Amino acid sequence: MDVIDEQALLEALNSTPVVDGRPQDLWADDAVLRRWAQQHGGPGDAPAIDWLRTARDVLQAATHGPVPQADLQRMLTGVHRLPEVGASGLRWRLCGPPERMLAVELVLAWYDVQARRPGRLRPCGNDECRLFLLDRSRANTARWCSMKTCGNRLKARRHQERARQEPRT
Repeated sequence: MDVIDEQALLEALNSTPVVDGRPQDLWADDAVLRRWAQQHGGPGDAPAIDWLRTARDVLQAATHGPVPQADLQRMLTGVHRLPEVGASGLRWRLCGPPERMLAVELVLAWYDVQARRPGRLRPCGNDECRLFLLDRSRANTARWCSMKTCGNRLKARRHQERARQEPRT
């Protein structure tokens, strides 16, 4: 089983929210990121958390637009999977520089979501929001990170704009 799943990937991507109109970086605090890394099976040392921040930033950019291939390649250089046969069957062990392994798991989780759920991982439809969503709806029509916040806010704004534009009789 991989260390980073879809939920952990979303936590990483969504670690730079807008709060009260101001962009925040929840991973700016080394202690917070160290705890997150350790909760997901990684080391909490300085090089590892630096690589996690880099991976998060690159994956946010990749989800918004063109994939920054050179940046991803730099993270994945020297990483490989080795087959291991045991009592439970074949298992693939990820090998590479220890300080990059959790960041690599994050990148692999992103690519896995792109392959299994193409077009479903995307930025929130609210331009003022910096969060991402993984659309699990059958119709693939989710537009907002949260209907309660961004969805309602945008719908109310559109309604107010229409009400202002309609002639009053």
